[in-house]
Amino acid sequence: MQFSHGLVNPKGREGEMQFKGIPAMSTRKAAPRLTVSRRRTHRTDESHVKTTVPSRPLVECFRLPTISNQRHVVLVCFLVVMALSSWREISAEPPGRPNILFLVVDDLNTWLLSDPTRYAGRVVAPNIQRLAGEGVLFHSAYTASPVCSPSRTAFLSGVAPWKSGVSRNGVNVGDSEVLKDVPSLFTTFQQHGYWTAKFGKVSHGYDTGVKHDAQMNHKRTPPPPGAPLNGIARSAGGKVTERDWGATHIPEAEMSDTKLADATIATLRQRHDRPFFISCGLFHPHYPWYVPQKYLDLYPLNQIKLPPVKTDDLTDVPPYGQRLVNRSWDEKIQERGLTRQAIQGYLASVSYSDTQIGRVLDALDSSPYSENTIVVLISDHGFHLGEKQQWTKATLWEEATDCVMMFRVPDLTQPNQICRRPVSLLDLYPTLVELAGIDKPTHLDGHSLLPLLQNVRGPRVQPAITVYDGHMAVRTEQSRFIRYWDGTTELYDLKIDPHEWANQTNNPAFQALKNVMSAHLPSRDEIVEPLPSRQAGAVNFQPRPRK
Repeated sequence: MQFSHGLVNPKGREGEMQFKGIPAMSTRKAAPRLTVSRRRTHRTDESHVKTTVPSRPLVECFRLPTISNQRHVVLVCFLVVMALSSWREISAEPPGRPNILFLVVDDLNTWLLSDPTRYAGRVVAPNIQRLAGEGVLFHSAYTASPVCSPSRTAFLSGVAPWKSGVSRNGVNVGDSEVLKDVPSLFTTFQQHGYWTAKFGKVSHGYDTGVKHDAQMNHKRTPPPPGAPLNGIARSAGGKVTERDWGATHIPEAEMSDTKLADATIATLRQRHDRPFFISCGLFHPHYPWYVPQKYLDLYPLNQIKLPPVKTDDLTDVPPYGQRLVNRSWDEKIQERGLTRQAIQGYLASVSYSDTQIGRVLDALDSSPYSENTIVVLISDHGFHLGEKQQWTKATLWEEATDCVMMFRVPDLTQPNQICRRPVSLLDLYPTLVELAGIDKPTHLDGHSLLPLLQNVRGPRVQPAITVYDGHMAVRTEQSRFIRYWDGTTELYDLKIDPHEWANQTNNPAFQALKNVMSAHLPSRDEIVEPLPSRQAGAVNFQPRPRK
């Protein structure tokens, strides 16, 4: 894949403004063919204005010069030779690089992918679904860690959590010795001439070492009057917690995610004379699920389908795995009969974020950069909505580890392609640098997805590994194996048990599979000790200092 760089007519039509320095795909249109013509512009494409030369008799065109103007002929020949030499030098320069639009949606699970194994109900997300249909959807993409900070630290640094020690929220990411010596994704692109912008929640606690050319931080939606609207989102001390949902009192135009989309749109409408890397991170559907009423109205309670849930699902789960589940919150929801209301709040938040994604995509598609911009959309991890009695992320099962990832790469990806090979968000960094023609940094733990972007049915040797607070899971196409910090394990055969309801770790019939799966994980001696976390229940719990 090659990219051209130089004087480009954005849409290839006469009379439109031309932008110098906008990187453009050279494969989008064949190079203009030079012809023998009586016009000053000897190009056959109609995007260039052609000026006709006044007719002269053919014999005059070949009239021999007189002695008095021979010096002029020599000068003209010299200038022609210099021009041809200069043209050769320009054509030999490295091709320009593509733009990148990087979209991150917080806590977005895979219910919107229309996979009945995950969710058989209706999810209104036409814009994300449209983008998935325009390129390659990675159906089996997995997070490096199932909570915000370590997941984002991993895909922005390219370092696996079991090497950095960052595998739980509430840690001081700057304490990781490994991360101090590696360039972040943004650093690498800035060092190669990219103009960078970050709008919203892209990183979380990880200092990428970059001063962006444009930046805007996200803000949480404040609680409406009368919160908690669900009646149960209060702490033991009576304060309103984030686990609330309902209609916001704030106009949609004033909401933080709307403003983040506005900033991204405005940036796409600007003139750029360098390739850009624009990242936009939307906060919804992270708790709290406060959205305009119209999004809640998309999901009448009597039309909401519930996910498949097994009541005694945790009985064969080791104690460490059970401790990751907040069963008290599930009990509150069940006691009040709020399951459908909670799902309504989550799905409404998904639809609100989808609207903002659609606005950004429309702005790109109507811009001069539409045909030379790579679009990547991901979620940082998945999210439980009652499965295994959990209503958040932070586990090593499918619901929390499976995430959304899709690529639209001009002149490379084909529409409606679905890749079912297990891949990791750690693969983002090596993939983007390869697509941009940048040498791959040596520290990256992921693997380029370029072969799968070219052929979604191609081979994939590496499984997907997820780490949470030192606990580890490995996912292949047909199996999942979990190893907790104390050595206890879980094993699931997804061919016969797609919901991971039957732990086969102690079943002798599955010992061979268990041996194969466990061999994919690094040994305890190879794992960096998890950094201390301020969150209760952490392997290395470190309470907040009292003021």
